[in-house]
Amino acid sequence: MAEIQVRRWSLLFSNKMSSYQSSPGFYVTGQTYMGSNGYSLKLQGMEYGINDKALRRAIVMHGADYVDPSYIESQGYIGRSLGCPAVPVDEAEDIINTLRNGACLFIYVPHKSYIAKSSLIR
Repeated sequence: MAEIQVRRWSLLFSNKMSSYQSSPGFYVTGQTYMGSNGYSLKLQGMEYGINDKALRRAIVMHGADYVDPSYIESQGYIGRSLGCPAVPVDEAEDIINTLRNGACLFIYVPHKSYIAKSSLIR
C-alpha cells in the first residue's frame, strides 16, 4: 500500500461570516436538530473574537461521509466541512447525543495566535 500523507491540521481559521473556515476554542453545546447534514448539534462559541459568531455562522457539529478512512485513503485528507466540526456518519448520533445540551467542547489548534488571543487558556 502506498504511503498517504495527511495534513492533520487546518491552516486557516476565522470567526467571520461566509469565511467557510473553522473557529478554534471553547464552545458550549446546545440543542440538536435535523438539518441539511442530518442530525446536528448547535454550538455556542464562548471566546470573543475567536468563535463567538459560531451560532450566527451556523457552525454546528454534524456527520459527514468524508470523515471516513476510505475517503482519507483515496484523497489524502478529510473533506471540507466549510467550518463545521464533522464526525463520522455512523458515529454522529452517539457523539451528538453524548455532547448535547450544555457540554463543554474544546477545539484545539496548535497556533501561537490562538493561544495568545484566548483569554480562557491564558
